[in-house]
Amino acid sequence: MRVFITGATGFIGRPLCTRLTDAGHEAVAWVRDESRARALLNPSIKLVCARHGGSIRDEIALADAVINLAGEPVFGARWTPERKRAIVESRVNLTREIIEAIAEASKRPTVLVSASAVGYYGDCGDRIVEDDSPVGHDFLAAVCRDWEAAAMEAWAGGVRVFIPRIGIVLGAGGGALAAMMLPFRFGLGGPVGSGRQFVPWIHLDDMIAIIIAAVDDGRLAGPMIAAAPNPVTNGDLAHAIGRAMGRPSLIRMPAFLLRLAFGEAAMVLCGGQRVRPRKLEQAGFRWRYPTIESALAAILKR
Repeated sequence: MRVFITGATGFIGRPLCTRLTDAGHEAVAWVRDESRARALLNPSIKLVCARHGGSIRDEIALADAVINLAGEPVFGARWTPERKRAIVESRVNLTREIIEAIAEASKRPTVLVSASAVGYYGDCGDRIVEDDSPVGHDFLAAVCRDWEAAAMEAWAGGVRVFIPRIGIVLGAGGGALAAMMLPFRFGLGGPVGSGRQFVPWIHLDDMIAIIIAAVDDGRLAGPMIAAAPNPVTNGDLAHAIGRAMGRPSLIRMPAFLLRLAFGEAAMVLCGGQRVRPRKLEQAGFRWRYPTIESALAAILKR
């Protein structure tokens, strides 16, 4: 199967491309910087670069499946108007371009896997959130709503659309966990804000397994929560990281300091969602790492 991928050089995309090729698929990556992508990705992966005349329409016309993971990071800087625009355009506008390419293709892909995030639900406190829970009212919720709406337009053209609403992806070698672990290395780790906000998380291996399953499994259709079945509070996560690293987890990061530093973007850490991935459970998906303890033990090899 020929699989066209955006966001291939990201934290999920890199190992996903390797897993696809190991499984016998042909992976084609849409990239912005060909030399950087070649340094990061397996040599067997075909690169298509817009800067060098690559055509997203031509590639999608040849694809059996499309996996859309592209998007600017939502945390790490204040949400200025320019930053918000980049977050929206990198998700919604690119997805619309993909949908237009699918609509114009003489042979359409059988499936579009297009990422979203649990941020769709907004900050939900300790209320249990399931797949069909309503959309939230903040900036990230609006981004996810529009992102998903753009992707679902492919459905009208006969393409199965699967939208994983992804939690915080934990894995070795980068991603959110690398940033979380840094203060623990110096004995300064601990909860963020109240520590009572729930953290929807998923191990990187499980996230990749969900995406690969969606390429072939027709039961995976529409939006579904893609997170582990056992969310934890931020405080519990901090203590689990501390135990796994053999470090204390007593230093609390006050929410007001995060708001001073990051403004509105601090909501990514100070809010949360207590998710239950009911639809994935009903589809028969089995998590390799269903608990935070098993996930951290595998990542840290303890």
